[in-house]
Amino acid sequence: MPMQELGQSNKLPSPKGVALAIIEACRRDDVDISEVARLVQSDPAMSGRVLRLANSAAHAGRPLVSVREAILRLGLATVRQVTLGFSLVDQHLNGPCEEFDYPAFWSHSLLMALTAQELATRSRAGQPDELFVCGLLARIGCLGLATIYPSEYSHALRTARQGGASLPALERQLLHTDHNEVTAQLLGHYGIPLALAEPVCYHERPGESGFTEGSRPYQLLHLLFLARRVADLGLESPAQWSALTSELMLLGGKIGLDAGDLGEMIDRIVADWRDWSTLFRVPVRDLPPFEKMTKAPADARDDDSKAYSLRVLLVDDEPTNRVLLEGVLAHLGHQAHSAANGREALVMALDVLPQVVVTDWIMPVMDGIEFCRALRSTEWGQTMYVIMLTGVETDEKLIEAFEAGVDDYVTKPINVRALKARLRAATHYVNLLEAWERDRARLTQFAAELAVTNRKLEHSALTDTLTRLPNRRAGMKALAAAWSAADRGGQPLTAMVIDVDRFKSINDTYGHAVGDQVLIEVSAAIRRAARTDDHVSRMGGEEFLVVCRNADSQPVLVAAERMRQTVRSLEIQHGGKSIGVTVSIGIAGRETAIPDVDALVIAADRALYAAKDAGRDRVCITTGGQSICPSDGPQL
Repeated sequence: MPMQELGQSNKLPSPKGVALAIIEACRRDDVDISEVARLVQSDPAMSGRVLRLANSAAHAGRPLVSVREAILRLGLATVRQVTLGFSLVDQHLNGPCEEFDYPAFWSHSLLMALTAQELATRSRAGQPDELFVCGLLARIGCLGLATIYPSEYSHALRTARQGGASLPALERQLLHTDHNEVTAQLLGHYGIPLALAEPVCYHERPGESGFTEGSRPYQLLHLLFLARRVADLGLESPAQWSALTSELMLLGGKIGLDAGDLGEMIDRIVADWRDWSTLFRVPVRDLPPFEKMTKAPADARDDDSKAYSLRVLLVDDEPTNRVLLEGVLAHLGHQAHSAANGREALVMALDVLPQVVVTDWIMPVMDGIEFCRALRSTEWGQTMYVIMLTGVETDEKLIEAFEAGVDDYVTKPINVRALKARLRAATHYVNLLEAWERDRARLTQFAAELAVTNRKLEHSALTDTLTRLPNRRAGMKALAAAWSAADRGGQPLTAMVIDVDRFKSINDTYGHAVGDQVLIEVSAAIRRAARTDDHVSRMGGEEFLVVCRNADSQPVLVAAERMRQTVRSLEIQHGGKSIGVTVSIGIAGRETAIPDVDALVIAADRALYAAKDAGRDRVCITTGGQSICPSDGPQL
C-alpha cells in the first residue's frame, strides 16, 4: 500500500477515550490546568503514570502527590505527548499479528524511553520528558504495520528471524514501505515536532541522516541510537551480552561516560524499568548487574559452528599418509593444504597462514623439529597450533618436541579418534585466540575513539555552547599564556573587555531567544573585526575578552574602534523590526603598575566602567592608573 493510502487508513494506532480528550484539551489555547487535571484523574492508571513521570529523577524537587501539580511541573505539551504514548500502550498490548510480540515490543520501547530520558538529563541535549516520548514511540511504525497488515507482517518477521533479509528490506519488498517511514508519518500525525521526529526516524541508521556533526539533531540522533542499544539488552540472549556491553562501553565513552558510570546508569535505568513495568502492565526480563553482563560467556554454539572450519597445513613425506589425513580432515569439514617436507611447508604456511599445523617428525630436507623451530621464529607462525606425528614416545624425544614449540602430538600409526580429539583441542585454542584478537581489536578501537572523544570533550569544556567562542576558562588560559610569553620576550600585551550595552533591556523587551541571537551576531562581529592574532572569548553573560599579543595601546585602540563600529552597524531583525546594538570597550596594557593577569583584567574592567559612565558605545583605556575615554575614536 503506498504511503498516501496508508495515511488514509483508519486502522493506524491512535489515541482514544480519556487520552484523546486530554490531548484535544491540551491543544486548546484557552484550556485551564484544572480541566486537564480532572480529565487525567478520571483514569487512575493515567494519573499514576503522570505522577510517576513528574516525580522521576529528571525533575529535581519535592515529591508530588497532586495530579494538578504534576501537570504544572511537566507542562501541557509534555502531558499531551506522554498521554499519547500511554494510550497506545494500553490499546496494543496484544493484536492480530501472530509473529509480532506485543508485550516484548512495549517492554523494549519502555526501556528505550527511560534510557533516552536519563541520557537527556545527563547531556542536556533535549527535554528529558520529550525524549522519553521519543524513545517510547521510536519504533511505532512496526506496530503500525503489524496492525494494518497482520498476515503480511507476520511473514516478514518470520523471514527476518530466519536470516532471509533485513526487516526493513522485507517490509519494502512485501508492503512497499518500511517501519521507519511509517514511524515518520505517525509522529507527524501525532503532532511530534519535526526537530524531534527526524532524529527518531534515523536512529536505526544514523550514518544516513546527513546531520551536521555537533548539531542538535546529530546529538539527539546518537542519544537515541545509544538508548536503543541499551534497550536491546532486554531482548538479547545472555550469549550476546558480552559483545553488546562492549559496544555500549564504546558508545558511552563517546559521551564521556567511563565503564563504571555507564554501568551504574544502566543498572539504575533497569531498576526504573521494573518499576514502570507495573504501571504499563508489560513484562520485563530479570537482567543481572551490568558488570556481570560484561563477563557473560559467549554462546557455546558459536564454538561448535567453528569446529569444522579450520585451515590445516599437513606436512608429511609419505603420500599415503597425506591422502589418509586429507580424507579425515575433509570429512570433518576442514580446509587441508599439503606439503612434503618442512621447507616446502614454510613457504606454503606464509601463503596460507594455517590455524593448525599437523606435521610428521622424520622427513627429508627439513624434519618436523627444524620446521617447528623455524615456524616459531617468525612473527606470523607463533600462534599456530602444531600437532606432531611421531612413532617415538620417550620422555627425551617428547621434551625435545615441546621445547621446539609443538603444542600436542599423536603417535603413529595414526589413531583417527585420537587425531579428532586433538583437533577439538586445537579448535578450542583457535576460538580462544580469535576471541582474544577480537577483544584486542575492540580495545584498540575503543582507545582510539576514546582519545578522539577526550579531545572533543576538552574542546567542549573550553568552548561557549551558544557563540562557539572560547569560554571564560579558555580566555583566562590564553591570557595567562600570553602574559608568560610577554614576560620571557619583553613584548607588549594588551587586553580588551567588551560589554553589550543595555543587554538586559533587550532580553526583557524581546525575550531570551532574541537575546541569544544578539550575542551570537555580536560575537561573530567581534571575531570578524579582531586582528588575526587576537584571541576572542566569551567571559559570560554579555561580556567578552580579547587578548592582544605583541600589541601596545595604539593598534589595540584602532582594533577596538573597528569592533565598536562593526557591532554598531549590525541590524538584527525580529518581528519585522530592526534591533540596534552597541558595545562599550575597556582596554588595559601590561605596565609596571600592573603586576599580574588579574590586575590586567581589573584595569580593563575599570576602563569599561568609564566607557559606560561616559554614555556607552565608546572605547576607553586605563593607563598610568587613569581611565581615559577619547572624545573621538581613532581614524581607521
